[in-house]
Amino acid sequence: MSYLAGYLPILIFMVIAVGLSSAFVFLPIGVSHLTGTHNPDPEKLSEYECGFPAFEDPRSQFDVRFYLVAILFIIFDLEAAFLFPWAVSLKQTQWAGWSTMMLFLFELVIGFIYAWKKGALDWE
Repeated sequence: MSYLAGYLPILIFMVIAVGLSSAFVFLPIGVSHLTGTHNPDPEKLSEYECGFPAFEDPRSQFDVRFYLVAILFIIFDLEAAFLFPWAVSLKQTQWAGWSTMMLFLFELVIGFIYAWKKGALDWE
């Protein structure tokens, strides 16, 4: 029984965390239902961000090139995120770390050239 006593602080922390997160989620919802008015009218449902109706359906599909550019941005952003710790730890990793990173960068350059040749970076 005494070996479970070490887990008591963790259990107390979990109960407090779940309780606070539930309160932060459900308390505002409950307060808004008790104090708010729920009678939507055309003025309340009108456009509020830019002041004029949208040109097209807001649920229209994006062009696939938008997603390609976003994915390429994420890939090259991750490359930069991997370069910083590599540069800091280069003294410890020495030649093995350097050669591994050069292989990684070579693969990314090949991917970049492939995306460029396929026209994924062209925007019309």
